[in-house]
Amino acid sequence: MPTPSPRSPHHLMQLLTRAERLAARRLQAALEEEGCSLDAWRVLALLSDGSGHHMTAIAEAAFLPPPTLTKLIDHLVDQNLVHRRVDPLDRRRILVHLTPRGQDHWRRVDRAVHTAWPAHGDGDEELLRALLGRLAETLGESSRV
Repeated sequence: MPTPSPRSPHHLMQLLTRAERLAARRLQAALEEEGCSLDAWRVLALLSDGSGHHMTAIAEAAFLPPPTLTKLIDHLVDQNLVHRRVDPLDRRRILVHLTPRGQDHWRRVDRAVHTAWPAHGDGDEELLRALLGRLAETLGESSRV
């Protein structure tokens, strides 16, 4: 069986998958010490901006199907890390916010993640972010055709 060339989509997918799995493993190790899952971390990261977010936006940002997100939010509510409020602009929608305890938890989790995350060289993280953003945008555009 021939080896895929370094420029083939297969090779790129191999690299992206490997990087994602290694990054997730590293993050999970740091998050487990703080009693936080990777999905909860994604939700808390979004909510850490201090704005309330509706469930649809959280589901999209956390890459979770709505039923899974609802269970996770219920769990975070039970832990007193988040609370739900009716959206004052659209009373049919619910906004989710961090509680004061959730903000403290987020700061601890964020510190743990930053400590565990590898240091990158000058500009590497910005370059990687730009390239991945451009790839995601290109793939998103090509899927709409």
